[in-house]
Amino acid sequence: MSPAQRILGIDPGSRITGYGIVDAGYGKVVFVSCGVIKTTPRFPLANRLNEIFEGINEVIQLHTPEVAAVEEVFMSTNAGSALKLGQARGAAVVAAMQNGLGVNDYSAKKVKRAVVGYGQAEKGQVQRI
Repeated sequence: MSPAQRILGIDPGSRITGYGIVDAGYGKVVFVSCGVIKTTPRFPLANRLNEIFEGINEVIQLHTPEVAAVEEVFMSTNAGSALKLGQARGAAVVAAMQNGLGVNDYSAKKVKRAVVGYGQAEKGQVQRI
């Protein structure tokens, strides 16, 4: 039986980055906390990336997770949006790494399947769980 491990899950976004904290181990998963980091829309992208970085740092300091699970960037028809999303993801990953967390990447489909049991689940279905 493996000991419980505190996991920080991150759903990156340039405007809103979501996070969740769970303790997983001993055959069960226990909810700890969740929330969002909202960036200031009128700020330049570099400032918003810093807000994400600092927000993830605060979450890590408060909840002391051991590992981070970060959603991968999906392919988008809007290249500008995909680039911003990738940069937001990078800010979150660097915050996790600077705090000594291992970082694992997961596709949105894999996360949805693990949480809801269906990889094509809508965001609302995942939130209700």
